[in-house]
Amino acid sequence: MGNSWAVDLANVTAVYPWQGTEVIMVVLGLVLWIGWHIVQFRQENEDYADDLARYGDKNTIMTALDEDPHSY
Repeated sequence: MGNSWAVDLANVTAVYPWQGTEVIMVVLGLVLWIGWHIVQFRQENEDYADDLARYGDKNTIMTALDEDPHSY
């Protein structure tokens, strides 16, 4: 048993892959996260605008519910 795990890590080479790219990965993760929120915000606004165009505003919907006897 010549191998031992009790060694000085300063003498060990790479302990994990992609050493030195941590800052780049954090920045990339933040950019992707913020980008996803921007895309999601735009898509939800488009869906909301489509729903308003299709169904009208809140008053139109409430009027339609009041006129339909089977709505409740």
